Amino acid sequence: MFGEVLKHFREAAGLTQEELSNKIPCDRSQVARVEAGTRVPQDTFAKQCDELLGTGGVLLRLWGRIDWYPEVQHPDWFERRAEMDAEAVALREYQERVIPGLLQAPGYAHALFSQIESGAAVEKRVRARLSRQPRFLVDDGPLYVAVLDESCLRNSVGNWEVMRDQCAHLLSVGERPNIRIQVAPAGLFGLIRPRGSMSLIELPNGRWVYSESLDRGHFNNDPAVYVRHSQTYDVLRADIPSACESAALISDVMEGYEQHGRLRIRRGDLDQEQLQRQQRRQLHRSSPRYPRRRPRP
Repeated sequence: MFGEVLKHFREAAGLTQEELSNKIPCDRSQVARVEAGTRVPQDTFAKQCDELLGTGGVLLRLWGRIDWYPEVQHPDWFERRAEMDAEAVALREYQERVIPGLLQAPGYAHALFSQIESGAAVEKRVRARLSRQPRFLVDDGPLYVAVLDESCLRNSVGNWEVMRDQCAHLLSVGERPNIRIQVAPAGLFGLIRPRGSMSLIELPNGRWVYSESLDRGHFNNDPAVYVRHSQTYDVLRADIPSACESAALISDVMEGYEQHGRLRIRRGDLDQEQLQRQQRRQLHRSSPRYPRRRPRP
Protein backbone atom coordinates (compact mmCIF):
# COMPACT_ATOMS: atom_id res chain seq x y z
CA MET A 1 0.00 0.00 0.00
CA PHE A 2 2.79 2.40 0.88
CA GLY A 3 4.53 1.61 -2.41
CA GLU A 4 1.40 2.29 -4.43
CA VAL A 5 0.84 5.65 -2.71
CA LEU A 6 4.47 6.62 -3.24
CA LYS A 7 4.26 5.67 -6.91
CA HIS A 8 1.08 7.74 -7.31
CA PHE A 9 2.67 10.91 -5.91
CA ARG A 10 5.93 10.34 -7.80
CA GLU A 11 4.17 10.01 -11.13
CA ALA A 12 1.92 12.98 -10.32
CA ALA A 13 5.10 15.02 -9.81
CA GLY A 14 6.38 13.87 -13.20
CA LEU A 15 9.45 12.12 -11.79
CA THR A 16 10.98 8.78 -12.72
CA GLN A 17 12.32 6.45 -10.06
CA GLU A 18 15.86 7.47 -10.93
CA GLU A 19 15.04 11.19 -10.76
CA LEU A 20 13.46 10.78 -7.33
CA SER A 21 16.39 8.69 -6.09
CA ASN A 22 18.82 11.39 -7.24
CA LYS A 23 16.95 14.01 -5.25
CA ILE A 24 16.80 11.98 -2.00
CA PRO A 25 19.66 10.81 -2.67
CA CYS A 26 19.70 7.01 -2.75
CA ASP A 27 19.98 4.15 -5.24
CA ARG A 28 17.21 3.84 -7.82
CA SER A 29 16.78 0.23 -6.74
CA GLN A 30 15.72 1.41 -3.29
CA VAL A 31 12.84 3.44 -4.70
CA ALA A 32 11.89 0.55 -7.00
CA ARG A 33 11.88 -1.98 -4.16
CA VAL A 34 9.85 0.27 -1.86
CA GLU A 35 7.27 0.82 -4.59
CA ALA A 36 7.18 -2.93 -5.28
CA GLY A 37 6.63 -3.66 -1.58
CA THR A 38 9.79 -5.72 -1.21
CA ARG A 39 11.71 -3.31 1.05
CA VAL A 40 10.68 -1.63 4.29
CA PRO A 41 11.54 2.09 4.09
CA GLN A 42 12.93 4.11 6.96
CA ASP A 43 10.82 6.94 8.34
CA THR A 44 13.43 9.42 7.06
CA PHE A 45 12.82 8.09 3.54
CA ALA A 46 9.08 8.75 3.90
CA LYS A 47 9.74 12.25 5.24
CA GLN A 48 12.11 13.13 2.38
CA CYS A 49 9.62 11.88 -0.20
CA ASP A 50 6.88 13.97 1.41
CA GLU A 51 9.04 17.09 1.08
CA LEU A 52 10.18 16.36 -2.48
CA LEU A 53 6.75 15.38 -3.78
CA GLY A 54 4.72 17.95 -1.84
CA THR A 55 2.34 15.42 -0.29
CA GLY A 56 1.60 17.41 2.86
CA GLY A 57 3.03 14.68 5.07
CA VAL A 58 0.82 11.86 3.79
CA LEU A 59 3.63 9.32 3.40
CA LEU A 60 5.08 9.84 6.87
CA ARG A 61 1.66 9.54 8.50
CA LEU A 62 0.99 6.40 6.49
CA TRP A 63 4.40 5.00 7.44
CA GLY A 64 3.53 5.38 11.12
CA ARG A 65 0.25 3.48 10.74
CA ILE A 66 1.50 0.45 8.84
CA ASP A 67 2.46 -2.77 10.58
CA TRP A 68 5.65 -3.34 8.60
CA TYR A 69 6.47 -6.64 10.25
CA PRO A 70 3.23 -8.59 10.74
CA GLU A 71 4.98 -11.96 10.86
CA VAL A 72 8.40 -12.25 12.47
CA GLN A 73 9.96 -14.83 14.74
CA HIS A 74 12.50 -13.92 17.40
CA PRO A 75 14.82 -16.47 18.99
CA ASP A 76 13.02 -18.30 21.79
CA TRP A 77 15.23 -16.82 24.47
CA PHE A 78 14.55 -13.26 23.21
CA GLU A 79 10.79 -13.52 22.70
CA ARG A 80 9.97 -12.22 26.17
CA ARG A 81 12.20 -9.16 25.70
CA ALA A 82 10.54 -8.38 22.35
CA GLU A 83 7.14 -8.51 24.05
CA MET A 84 8.37 -6.04 26.66
CA ASP A 85 9.53 -3.63 23.93
CA ALA A 86 6.00 -3.71 22.53
CA GLU A 87 4.57 -2.61 25.91
CA ALA A 88 7.30 -0.42 27.40
CA VAL A 89 6.42 3.13 28.44
CA ALA A 90 10.10 3.97 28.92
CA LEU A 91 13.37 2.25 28.08
CA ARG A 92 16.90 3.13 29.15
CA GLU A 93 19.86 1.15 27.83
CA TYR A 94 23.60 0.93 28.28
CA GLN A 95 25.41 -0.85 25.47
CA GLU A 96 28.99 -1.96 24.85
CA ARG A 97 30.76 -3.10 21.66
CA VAL A 98 27.70 -3.34 19.38
CA ILE A 99 24.98 -0.81 18.50
CA PRO A 100 21.75 -1.80 20.31
CA GLY A 101 19.12 -3.46 18.15
CA LEU A 102 16.62 -0.60 18.42
CA LEU A 103 19.18 1.77 16.89
CA GLN A 104 20.64 -0.47 14.19
CA ALA A 105 20.41 0.60 10.55
CA PRO A 106 19.36 -2.17 8.12
CA GLY A 107 22.82 -2.45 6.58
CA TYR A 108 24.47 -2.73 9.99
CA ALA A 109 22.04 -5.42 11.13
CA HIS A 110 22.57 -7.33 7.90
CA ALA A 111 26.36 -7.19 8.22
CA LEU A 112 26.14 -8.23 11.87
CA PHE A 113 23.99 -11.31 11.25
CA SER A 114 26.03 -12.24 8.18
CA GLN A 115 28.82 -13.11 10.60
CA ILE A 116 26.80 -15.96 12.09
CA GLU A 117 24.14 -16.84 9.50
CA SER A 118 23.82 -17.14 5.73
CA GLY A 119 21.22 -16.87 2.99
CA ALA A 120 17.57 -16.55 3.99
CA ALA A 121 18.41 -16.93 7.67
CA VAL A 122 20.15 -13.54 7.60
CA GLU A 123 17.13 -11.80 6.12
CA LYS A 124 14.88 -13.49 8.65
CA ARG A 125 16.98 -12.31 11.59
CA VAL A 126 17.29 -8.77 10.21
CA ARG A 127 13.54 -8.57 9.66
CA ALA A 128 12.87 -9.67 13.22
CA ARG A 129 15.32 -7.15 14.65
CA LEU A 130 13.99 -4.20 12.66
CA SER A 131 10.43 -5.12 13.62
CA ARG A 132 11.08 -3.79 17.12
CA GLN A 133 11.97 -0.28 15.97
CA PRO A 134 8.83 1.40 14.48
CA ARG A 135 7.09 1.78 17.85
CA PHE A 136 9.97 3.96 19.07
CA LEU A 137 10.30 5.93 15.82
CA VAL A 138 6.93 7.66 15.86
CA ASP A 139 6.40 11.13 17.32
CA ASP A 140 4.45 9.82 20.32
CA GLY A 141 6.74 6.84 20.87
CA PRO A 142 7.95 5.74 24.32
CA LEU A 143 10.89 7.49 25.96
CA TYR A 144 14.09 5.80 24.84
CA VAL A 145 17.47 6.80 26.27
CA ALA A 146 20.58 4.98 25.05
CA VAL A 147 24.06 5.35 26.48
CA LEU A 148 26.62 3.90 24.07
CA ASP A 149 30.12 3.01 25.09
CA GLU A 150 32.43 4.48 22.45
CA SER A 151 33.38 0.93 21.47
CA CYS A 152 29.96 0.68 19.77
CA LEU A 153 31.12 3.31 17.27
CA ARG A 154 34.69 2.06 16.88
CA ASN A 155 34.14 -1.69 16.47
CA SER A 156 33.93 -2.19 12.71
CA VAL A 157 30.95 -4.15 11.39
CA GLY A 158 30.78 -4.81 7.66
CA ASN A 159 32.86 -2.06 6.04
CA TRP A 160 33.39 1.68 6.25
CA GLU A 161 30.20 2.39 4.31
CA VAL A 162 28.12 0.34 6.74
CA MET A 163 29.65 2.16 9.71
CA ARG A 164 29.25 5.58 8.08
CA ASP A 165 25.56 4.89 7.37
CA GLN A 166 25.09 3.59 10.92
CA CYS A 167 26.50 6.81 12.36
CA ALA A 168 24.23 8.83 10.08
CA HIS A 169 21.28 6.75 11.29
CA LEU A 170 22.14 7.49 14.92
CA LEU A 171 22.25 11.22 14.20
CA SER A 172 18.89 11.08 12.44
CA VAL A 173 17.13 8.99 15.09
CA GLY A 174 18.64 11.08 17.86
CA GLU A 175 16.70 14.12 16.63
CA ARG A 176 13.39 12.57 17.64
CA PRO A 177 11.71 14.15 20.68
CA ASN A 178 11.40 10.84 22.55
CA ILE A 179 14.95 9.57 21.89
CA ARG A 180 18.23 10.62 23.46
CA ILE A 181 21.59 9.10 22.55
CA GLN A 182 24.72 9.74 24.61
CA VAL A 183 28.23 8.38 24.16
CA ALA A 184 30.56 7.43 27.01
CA PRO A 185 34.02 8.32 25.62
CA ALA A 186 36.72 5.69 25.94
CA GLY A 187 39.29 8.21 27.15
CA LEU A 188 37.19 9.78 29.89
CA PHE A 189 38.66 8.70 33.22
CA GLY A 190 36.70 8.27 36.43
CA LEU A 191 33.48 6.96 34.87
CA ILE A 192 31.61 4.27 36.77
CA ARG A 193 30.19 2.09 34.03
CA PRO A 194 27.83 -0.87 34.39
CA ARG A 195 29.62 -4.20 34.33
CA GLY A 196 27.99 -5.06 31.01
CA SER A 197 25.25 -4.09 28.60
CA MET A 198 21.84 -3.77 30.26
CA SER A 199 18.33 -2.39 29.79
CA LEU A 200 16.08 -0.71 32.33
CA ILE A 201 12.54 -1.41 31.13
CA GLU A 202 9.52 0.40 32.55
CA LEU A 203 6.23 -1.37 31.81
CA PRO A 204 2.72 -0.24 32.75
CA ASN A 205 2.71 -2.82 35.56
CA GLY A 206 6.32 -3.02 36.67
CA ARG A 207 10.02 -2.33 36.13
CA TRP A 208 12.63 -4.80 34.96
CA VAL A 209 16.39 -5.06 34.56
CA TYR A 210 17.38 -7.00 31.44
CA SER A 211 20.82 -8.28 30.47
CA GLU A 212 22.21 -10.94 28.17
CA SER A 213 24.80 -13.68 28.16
CA LEU A 214 25.54 -15.93 25.21
CA ASP A 215 22.14 -16.81 23.64
CA ARG A 216 20.29 -16.18 26.87
CA GLY A 217 18.30 -13.29 28.33
CA HIS A 218 18.21 -12.49 32.06
CA PHE A 219 15.22 -10.73 33.68
CA ASN A 220 15.05 -9.29 37.19
CA ASN A 221 12.17 -7.31 38.68
CA ASP A 222 13.55 -7.03 42.22
CA PRO A 223 12.92 -3.36 43.16
CA ALA A 224 16.26 -3.12 45.01
CA VAL A 225 18.15 -4.42 41.96
CA TYR A 226 16.36 -1.99 39.69
CA VAL A 227 17.12 0.97 41.96
CA ARG A 228 20.80 0.03 42.22
CA HIS A 229 21.30 -0.27 38.45
CA SER A 230 19.18 2.81 37.80
CA GLN A 231 21.39 4.88 40.11
CA THR A 232 24.56 3.67 38.35
CA TYR A 233 22.96 4.52 35.01
CA ASP A 234 21.83 8.01 36.03
CA VAL A 235 25.23 8.90 37.51
CA LEU A 236 26.93 7.75 34.32
CA ARG A 237 24.59 9.87 32.19
CA ALA A 238 25.37 12.90 34.33
CA ASP A 239 29.14 12.41 33.95
CA ILE A 240 29.32 11.92 30.18
CA PRO A 241 28.77 14.37 27.30
CA SER A 242 25.20 15.47 26.66
CA ALA A 243 23.13 14.25 23.72
CA CYS A 244 24.14 17.32 21.68
CA GLU A 245 27.81 16.88 22.53
CA SER A 246 27.56 13.17 21.78
CA ALA A 247 26.06 13.96 18.37
CA ALA A 248 29.21 15.96 17.60
CA LEU A 249 31.34 12.96 18.60
CA ILE A 250 29.25 10.65 16.39
CA SER A 251 29.68 13.14 13.52
CA ASP A 252 33.46 13.08 13.99
CA VAL A 253 33.49 9.28 13.91
CA MET A 254 31.31 9.29 10.78
CA GLU A 255 33.69 11.73 9.10
CA GLY A 256 36.55 9.41 9.99
CA TYR A 257 34.85 6.52 8.20
CA GLU A 258 34.22 8.77 5.18
CA GLN A 259 37.88 9.80 5.06
CA HIS A 260 38.88 6.16 5.31
CA GLY A 261 36.60 5.38 2.37
CA ARG A 262 37.99 8.20 0.24
CA LEU A 263 41.52 7.05 1.05
CA ARG A 264 40.63 3.50 0.02
CA ILE A 265 39.16 4.76 -3.24
CA ARG A 266 42.23 6.92 -4.02
CA ARG A 267 44.52 4.05 -3.11
CA GLY A 268 42.54 1.76 -5.39
CA ASP A 269 42.82 4.28 -8.23
CA LEU A 270 46.58 4.54 -7.67
CA ASP A 271 46.96 0.76 -7.59
CA GLN A 272 44.98 0.50 -10.82
CA GLU A 273 47.08 3.19 -12.45
CA GLN A 274 50.30 1.50 -11.33
CA LEU A 275 49.05 -1.83 -12.69
CA GLN A 276 48.25 -0.23 -16.03
CA ARG A 277 51.72 1.30 -16.15
CA GLN A 278 53.29 -2.08 -15.44
CA GLN A 279 51.18 -3.66 -18.14
CA ARG A 280 52.21 -0.97 -20.63
CA ARG A 281 55.91 -1.43 -19.77
CA GLN A 282 55.57 -5.19 -20.08
CA LEU A 283 53.82 -4.80 -23.42
CA HIS A 284 56.52 -2.41 -24.60
CA ARG A 285 59.29 -4.80 -23.57
CA SER A 286 57.63 -7.77 -25.24
CA SER A 287 56.92 -5.97 -28.52
CA PRO A 288 59.27 -6.68 -31.47
CA ARG A 289 62.13 -4.22 -31.81
CA TYR A 290 63.18 -2.80 -35.12
CA PRO A 291 66.58 -1.23 -35.80
CA ARG A 292 66.46 2.53 -35.95
CA ARG A 293 67.58 4.14 -39.11
CA ARG A 294 70.60 6.32 -38.58
CA PRO A 295 70.91 9.49 -40.62
CA ARG A 296 73.61 9.36 -43.23
CA PRO A 297 76.54 11.74 -42.73
